[in-house]
Amino acid sequence: MRTVRKGPISSKKAPNGQRPAVRSNVQASAQGSARPAMRATSTRTHGKPLPRKTGNGRFTWLFFCLTGIALLSATAGALLAVSLSSTPLMQRKLSSTEASIFNKSGIASQNSLKMPGLTRPVNILLLGTKVLTTDTNNVPSHLKDAKYQALVNSNEGLTDTMLLIRFNPENKKVSVLSIPRDTRSAIPGHGVAKINSANLFGGPPLAARSASELLGGVGIDRYISMNVQGVEALVNALGGVTVHVPKDMKYQDDSQHLYINLKAGRQHLDGTKTLQLLRFRQDAYGDIGRIQRQQMVMRAIMEQALNPATITRLPSILSVIQSHIDTNLSVEEIVALVGYAAQTNRSNTQMLMVPGEFSNPGEFDASYWLPSQRRIQDVMARHFDFGDLGAEDASTRSLRVTLQDSTKKPEHAQSILQSLRKSGYENTDVGQPWNESLSVTRIVAQQGDTKSAEAVREALGFGEIRIENTGDLGSDVTIQLGKDSFQRKRKP
Repeated sequence: MRTVRKGPISSKKAPNGQRPAVRSNVQASAQGSARPAMRATSTRTHGKPLPRKTGNGRFTWLFFCLTGIALLSATAGALLAVSLSSTPLMQRKLSSTEASIFNKSGIASQNSLKMPGLTRPVNILLLGTKVLTTDTNNVPSHLKDAKYQALVNSNEGLTDTMLLIRFNPENKKVSVLSIPRDTRSAIPGHGVAKINSANLFGGPPLAARSASELLGGVGIDRYISMNVQGVEALVNALGGVTVHVPKDMKYQDDSQHLYINLKAGRQHLDGTKTLQLLRFRQDAYGDIGRIQRQQMVMRAIMEQALNPATITRLPSILSVIQSHIDTNLSVEEIVALVGYAAQTNRSNTQMLMVPGEFSNPGEFDASYWLPSQRRIQDVMARHFDFGDLGAEDASTRSLRVTLQDSTKKPEHAQSILQSLRKSGYENTDVGQPWNESLSVTRIVAQQGDTKSAEAVREALGFGEIRIENTGDLGSDVTIQLGKDSFQRKRKP
């Protein structure tokens, strides 16, 4: 199969699909760990300090920004009014070489008689950073005497969040691909390391090159970078978010003044508590579990925030944009993205994650998320219109299906399980219960395989399909069983 590159990004790859050797222990181990037990030490490389990961900071920086703004199409006019030109809202200056990494062709209409709109599909790389006083030489004067590791308003450092988002006006969909921070990747000019080091070594341009190479050479049009202070301020500006906290979460790190204390259940969270939910990593899946909670919060914002009251918070939202974002999007392009996102149906928002698996203890000099190139190729072909789809296995026998019960009726869940097995889904099992009571069953395409999820729904006769990664990590399709399963039509 031949993959056609659709963007200007290019970089050298390892021969025959092999991963290059790790350049140094510093690059691999200084990036943190996918497992909570791993910790790294502070080291300097290329004149910059590699941050010492003493906390559990993991954030959904930019998607909050873009989703929050896109809540109301009416905000587009106000956004346009903050600037009299289409100059990018950039805090950093890119060289001509760095700028050439991104596709320079226009993405928005220029008709002055109406609001700008998207003229073609667009891929945007979203980066989120958390920079502490111990991570940088440029500590603000008011923080130099801090007795703890305080947060610095900066976008330079390791990325805790990396998302590739495709806005596609041709099929009216939005595809969001989470790239785990511990993904083992080739960083052009720096060997093999965790992909979160790319921004530290070369800012958004190098992060874009690294992400493009990981994903088979897909083109990247623009970037947006945002730090943790912006996330907290933006959530507060939006009036908070109502979300289901999956379990009690308690964690304390005096060195950062990080204190997490959340109770399980559905509740309304302000910016501080939302960050507590997103920073918590003390569970079996570490950073991957954080990504799952990240996607839950994204859904919650999109479902609840079409609220006229958001208009009254527009000045605060705009202030957050101006003070915490670095992007090469012009105001005109932001308006076009806002208008498109505001009109996108929730069911057409697909949330994915780079497929892979955890490395084994001792396999490398650090713990990694090892990407599966074959499955990445399928995700990119299905959801990013890039490359060719691999050979599909249509066998129901091989499909891994996990059932998570929210009804608290174990015997009922077993009856559903037996029904699926009779329909040919032999590789099916009951997983951990889903602790939020659901009215409608969710059929989660855990690996982005929409066709298989639709087949499972057909076999069940109920439920709604979601393309996201909130289900069982070992499954292809996860069924989060809801109350609608009691009204299912039994097949003769």
